[in-house]
Amino acid sequence: MLTDPRPILLANARLIDPSRDFDGIGDVLIADGVIRDARRGIGAAGVPEGTDIVNCAGMVVAPGLVDMRAFVGEPGASHRETFASASQAAAAGGITTIVCQPNTSPVIDNSATVDFVMRRARDTAIVNIQPMAAITKGLGGAEMTEIGLLKAAGAVAFSDGDLSITNAQVMRRALTYARDFDALIVHHTEDPDLVGEGVMNEGEFATRLGLAGIPNAAETVMLERDIRLVMLTGGRYHAASLTCIESLEIMRRARDLGLPVSASVSINHVALNENDIGPYRTFLKLAPPLRTEDDRKALIAALASGLIDVVMSDHNPQDVEVKRLPFAEAAAGAIGLETMLPAGLRLVHAGELDLLTLIRAMSTRPAELLGLPGGTLRAGSPADLIVIDPEVPWLVDPDELKSKCKNTPFDEARFSGRVTRTIVGGRTVYEHV
Repeated sequence: MLTDPRPILLANARLIDPSRDFDGIGDVLIADGVIRDARRGIGAAGVPEGTDIVNCAGMVVAPGLVDMRAFVGEPGASHRETFASASQAAAAGGITTIVCQPNTSPVIDNSATVDFVMRRARDTAIVNIQPMAAITKGLGGAEMTEIGLLKAAGAVAFSDGDLSITNAQVMRRALTYARDFDALIVHHTEDPDLVGEGVMNEGEFATRLGLAGIPNAAETVMLERDIRLVMLTGGRYHAASLTCIESLEIMRRARDLGLPVSASVSINHVALNENDIGPYRTFLKLAPPLRTEDDRKALIAALASGLIDVVMSDHNPQDVEVKRLPFAEAAAGAIGLETMLPAGLRLVHAGELDLLTLIRAMSTRPAELLGLPGGTLRAGSPADLIVIDPEVPWLVDPDELKSKCKNTPFDEARFSGRVTRTIVGGRTVYEHV
């Protein structure tokens, strides 16, 4: 990726750098695609001739976000999203690295497809794209992929996308092989038999709407099994999308035992609850489903304490034909690349999270878990960073979103705060005007 020809100084900003636990006023100097320095007083000490000086007074400068779970349609479903369109949306949302899911057509389950994804992304995307490879061939849940070869080809982690591996022996083998290659297994914890015909959270609200419910046990049974397999194998394990209080209790026990486990929550599950579905709003039909307000608050508390490591977008574009249907028949999923950070800033403005914790969960921690070089403002790191106006009010207009599909759960939502500049590899790839 080309870099800007001139160095850039982001001056007088509030710097948020979770990798150093730093939150304070300072400057960031960027040159030749890397961060040269990030501290107070760089501008006063003098900068190279020809430096583009950007006054960021009142703004926040933070590491670019690393979205650990996003579906991109290439290959096979480019009508839903392409690397080009996803990267434009990501840049507008402050995401400098997208980790794409393997449930494409063909499935990302061999080295050739990993190579295709990486080359195609390099040619067409304006942000970094990193592929997750499948745990099982064809996402069939039966035969394991070549974890070592896929990791060597460039896969940053292993997942069967939004499918759960129900065969415990297959999962045990995957964790064992992953341990030997120091690879991360990312698993969607929903028992398909317990999900059954369910379409939303099981409870009083589902009953009133006349919709089949999905019990919390669909998640907790699978998570409990996985944790026991981690105890057996010692493999690195990441729960892809936790949603309920009971799951947090399981994770807490696993952490207390010192197991190599981590977890994500989607921005939807900390910003919304089942009541937001209202009159059968299909853009809020998600998998796993939105839970209760008590669950939402518990997830936020778990984020604040570090029990949950990562906030991800769970970006899943769906076109009009599969969304504008009766709720029970509509496809699950919502777009989220452009709204992940603004929705997270709602929690900051409400006093439920501090900004350092939010950026850690959206940037620094996913980079650490995946072994990626981003998520930091340290000198010598790739110049992947964002400038945020934390107070600017705006209204979400789906027609203005850059994703190919417009199935946002935040249609006409009012937000305070958005990205004003996104820099990838030292090059400004997005600027809000």
